[in-house]
Amino acid sequence: MTVPADLKYTDTHEWIRQEPDGVVSVGITHHAQDLLGDLVYVENPAVGKTFKQGQECGVVESVKAASDIYAPISGEIVAVNDELSSAPEKINQDAYAAWMFKLKPTNPGELNALLDASGYRKLVEADG
Repeated sequence: MTVPADLKYTDTHEWIRQEPDGVVSVGITHHAQDLLGDLVYVENPAVGKTFKQGQECGVVESVKAASDIYAPISGEIVAVNDELSSAPEKINQDAYAAWMFKLKPTNPGELNALLDASGYRKLVEADG
């Protein structure tokens, strides 16, 4: 299972990459896309909208199921990956390259509470 060491993770299977400009890129993990199967639809949040950590902010749908996406930290949406609306399969092809949205943190300290690669790997293995 691929779990890049330079990312943070949530227990709801989102990955978070801190960018040099202070924003964070967010996507779903390889494990999540693997469980969902072939993705057919991605609903991203609107740019300018703000979310609290853990708040539902998007949806991914596959041929098997729909799954909510949650804000990994509190912040404002500053960009969305519009390419995914017409090509959701890009998440299946490379989950860690296909970011869904970018968030400007309102409480950067929340990043410290997220899982590292080792913690996320343990979580997934425990789910079995």
